[in-house]
Amino acid sequence: MSAVYDCSEPHTRADGLAAAVSAVRSGRLVVLPTDTVYGIGADAFDAEAVRALLQAKHRGPDMPVGVLVGSWSTVDGLVLGLSREARTLIEAFWPGDLSIVVSHAPSLHWNLGTTRGTVMLRMPLHPVALELLREVGPMAVSSANVSGRPAASTVEEAREQLGGSVAVYLDGGPSGEAVPSTIVDLTGESPSLLREGAVSAEAVSEALGMEIGRAQ
Repeated sequence: MSAVYDCSEPHTRADGLAAAVSAVRSGRLVVLPTDTVYGIGADAFDAEAVRALLQAKHRGPDMPVGVLVGSWSTVDGLVLGLSREARTLIEAFWPGDLSIVVSHAPSLHWNLGTTRGTVMLRMPLHPVALELLREVGPMAVSSANVSGRPAASTVEEAREQLGGSVAVYLDGGPSGEAVPSTIVDLTGESPSLLREGAVSAEAVSEALGMEIGRAQ
């Protein structure tokens, strides 16, 4: 049975976050508001939970799940050395609407899909998401929708698509315009733009002090 919590009210927000923490720690799925669109999330280190997330979205491992973090410092334990470009982008745009693709530490025991040793990381600019992430640690999170359908900008839209596959829905109100994050790949010889979203290519180039090319 799914539960929905209104995070605009202090007491229901506290109850909702407690329920979400319990759900994530027990391998269940939660829907959470972010600064882009609503996300469906699970413990990044629970392979069964990540598999359930992909099943809820009707999506295969060939489309791997990104990871949200609650602080800059969390990243150091997840990656195989953080490049100067990665630190520059983190300092310029986190928390916010920029995702970076980096090589993850080989010692990590997770299965986010077919990632070929990489992971997409982001720190969202949303108080509810950050509070949850700081309590449970890194979460595998994808947009809260069935694959091929529009991303959910309200908790009602997420519930209509995902239903009982999610244990806890955290309602943070409408997310506004459903613009995805910008994705920058930092695993090659030079940074490349995989997707231009909420952060413009010009802003990324300005932060890096170089023209960023688009991935082929």
